[in-house]
Amino acid sequence: MKKLLVVIGIFSFFACSKNTSVKMKGSDTEVNLAVNLAEQYTKVNPDFSIAISGGGSGLGITSLLNGQADIANSSRPLSDKEIEQFKKANIEVKTVVFAEDATAFIVHKDLPLEEIDLETLGKILKGDIKNWSEITDIDLPINIYGRQSSSGTHSFVKKKLKIEFTNAAKEMTGNAQILEGVKADKSGIGYVGAGYVAHEINENALIKILKIKEKPDSQAFSPIDKETINNSLYFFQRPLYQFVLAESWEKVKPFIDFEKSTKG
Repeated sequence: MKKLLVVIGIFSFFACSKNTSVKMKGSDTEVNLAVNLAEQYTKVNPDFSIAISGGGSGLGITSLLNGQADIANSSRPLSDKEIEQFKKANIEVKTVVFAEDATAFIVHKDLPLEEIDLETLGKILKGDIKNWSEITDIDLPINIYGRQSSSGTHSFVKKKLKIEFTNAAKEMTGNAQILEGVKADKSGIGYVGAGYVAHEINENALIKILKIKEKPDSQAFSPIDKETINNSLYFFQRPLYQFVLAESWEKVKPFIDFEKSTKG
């Protein structure tokens, strides 16, 4: 969480009282990527003004409905209920797919586990498997580090595995908290956006990224292997969305165009 607060602090200088300033809220998975893109875009367009914060996909979408954001970052599509809410409020929203993401499952580096199949992973997350001794050589109760129900990543994992999370799972507010929790817990398992673990190997030396296989005898794939992602071979990969208020489109479009450009 500390990293997220720093990110918001860094970008507070982009926010100003001009009506051309842009407010972006939502997915914690996307916040670092959005900050990096905005930082690069301001080098091209120094007049661009933006305030960026995380909090989860649900919060970003609610902020659009309440008029508190121009762009909602979301790691999931709009739900039928949300679509209906926008219709009732007579709010038009444009949908942009600007990136491809993978969800990484992480454990402590000392856990003797390198890969896991979907059935076993599902049993862990819903609480059917409670101790690592059931699948490894060590006897430790399993601690699950997850996200709140407002998180798009929480919803994504639940839907992909067709499970309900155990009530024993810890609900963390962001990727950074999950990372720190698993680093300090030799019995921990959690899930984060792959971007949080792919680019800072030294900082994440205390965690291990599990390879995922669909069945016990299937090939296992890593979420940080570019070829795997480019060929859509990883089970937990998905598009990342930005929902934009139609009335904000003109001031937002140049930034969206940059995001989707070769440089972006």
